Amino acid sequence: MSKKEKPEEIKEEEVVEEAQKAEEEAKEPTIEDELKDTKEQLLRTAAEYANYRARSAKEKEQTYSNAKGNVIAEILPVIDNLERALSGEGSDYDALRQGVQMTMDGFMAALEKLGIEQYGESGDAFDPNIHNAVMHIEDDELGENVVCEVFQKGYKIGDRVIRAAMVKTAN
Repeated sequence: MSKKEKPEEIKEEEVVEEAQKAEEEAKEPTIEDELKDTKEQLLRTAAEYANYRARSAKEKEQTYSNAKGNVIAEILPVIDNLERALSGEGSDYDALRQGVQMTMDGFMAALEKLGIEQYGESGDAFDPNIHNAVMHIEDDELGENVVCEVFQKGYKIGDRVIRAAMVKTAN
């Protein structure tokens, strides 16, 4: 009986050793496993970045659309005033002039609300960054690089020039 027991014991020991080796191998990640994990992580990162880009583009478009809507909402009362002026009966010049002046005042108030500043007055110092000189005269009564006439007002938001003032300069 002892002869039979020994081979069985050896088999049991071999099975136990093989099980321990399998456990150790399962615990230690192989290079293939590490590469697979890294690849999955890179794919997740690439998908997250693609989602971020799409979300950013959508937010940018929505912001642009909202800004346009806000500008138009400020201008609509001016359009309403112009429509009322055009639909008015009679040809009273003073009433028409008063209506146009009120419309202009409303429009300038809307621009101011939007942060748009009007500039360009006679007597201002000429600045080539914000003025477009289309004419030049020599006049001893005026100082050097002075705006003497404004053909078109300039407009800016903060430091950004939307349209340069078209002016005539002296000296």
